[in-house]
Amino acid sequence: MFITRMSLPRRTFLRGMGATLALPLLDAMVPALSALAETAGKPARRLGFIYVPNGIIQDQWVPAAVGKGFELSPILSPLAPVRDKLLVLSGLAHRQADSFGDGNGDHARGTSTWLSGVHPKRTESTGIQAGTTVDQMAARELGQFTRLPSLELALESQERNLGTCDNGYACAYINTISWRTPTSPVPMETHPRMVFDRLFGDGGTAEQRLAQVRKQHSILDSVNQEAARLQQSLGSSDRTKVSQYLDAVRDVEQRIQRAEQQSSGELRLDLPDRPTDIPEEFEDHIKLMFDLQVLAFQADITRVASMLLAREQSGRSYPNIGVQEPHHSISHHRDDPTLIAKKAKIDTYHVQLLGYLLEKLNATPDGDGSLLDHSMILYGGGMGNGNLHEHTNLPVLVAGGGAGQLQTGRHLAYPEDTPMANLLVSMLDKAGVPLGSVGDSTGPLDMGAQPLSDV
Repeated sequence: MFITRMSLPRRTFLRGMGATLALPLLDAMVPALSALAETAGKPARRLGFIYVPNGIIQDQWVPAAVGKGFELSPILSPLAPVRDKLLVLSGLAHRQADSFGDGNGDHARGTSTWLSGVHPKRTESTGIQAGTTVDQMAARELGQFTRLPSLELALESQERNLGTCDNGYACAYINTISWRTPTSPVPMETHPRMVFDRLFGDGGTAEQRLAQVRKQHSILDSVNQEAARLQQSLGSSDRTKVSQYLDAVRDVEQRIQRAEQQSSGELRLDLPDRPTDIPEEFEDHIKLMFDLQVLAFQADITRVASMLLAREQSGRSYPNIGVQEPHHSISHHRDDPTLIAKKAKIDTYHVQLLGYLLEKLNATPDGDGSLLDHSMILYGGGMGNGNLHEHTNLPVLVAGGGAGQLQTGRHLAYPEDTPMANLLVSMLDKAGVPLGSVGDSTGPLDMGAQPLSDV
């Protein structure tokens, strides 16, 4: 028997005039008769980190039962379609976010400690110092195999970059969850167009990019001919994958363009001044950013992404779910049942939006599984009880199979004050980035997973 089938390199691109588009994992990238684990089809491990502020209504978050037989709590109920791919972890704490004599500033400390386990230095401007975060530690290793080491996204304006934002703490501490070094916070991008251009387009300033959008056709138009040639050489399964992927890219492009038209007044003349390319509705904005993250994972442009869903002390209201008051003020509910119900409503809505991302990852094929099967998505925040500014019993959820490294569909309860940094150590180890310790970790967290056999 003679087998002459050739395989495409995993890092295959479609190229056009000033445009380069990565491709998703195709069957043609796996050599004939090769074991999946020994080829380009070996699943890449991906990491996602999503931060929610102002604590959680804990008794509506933590499931009543422990182990596989748990039922989703009221706040987690929107995740029913992916329940078997979840790990809910309770009892974890970030004690390095406590005051230690620095006074108030729990919002800033909660944010900067979340992915580092390091107590930040209290300063209003110069001399900021926290800890290198695990997303950037992972990016240094996993980024060797991708065009972008990591992707940092946010849903609220980052206008306040100078001065103090929380009781003597510089705004840098609440504007990002990513720190490249202890003194170098990583800016988080709020503009979908900027993210899209970083993933698929050329560089330039924001003004230049917007001008290019108005003058040029879609990125797909410039690679259309090469895509057509490639399709002729692929099998039917791969042709379907490429078509679906290009359709997804086109859909994101068109939605960004519609948002830009709205923002520039082309569709509405009564809009106030605001940045271009950000959809008017929060839900449209976050779904668009989630779609970009899925595309980045699918095309293997990056394997590490982090998102600040909202900043601590967020003044965002949610009239679409009947909550008119600002998020932060509601978090200080003072045990008022009416305010507790509204805060739980916000918490549930945020989880519902997380469900959009997880279901999309779960529906996107990747090698012998889905993107969700080969990812670990950490969702949570640096505060447990937002009313009391406590950094114990944090909301912690890990979604995805970690490329076979996680046993999901369980609620794992740990002794009170177990360092959350132990979870960070374990996640990096399962992603193939063993570090031994992070922040105040005391060792890896037992998550019931199989040991990592190869890195």
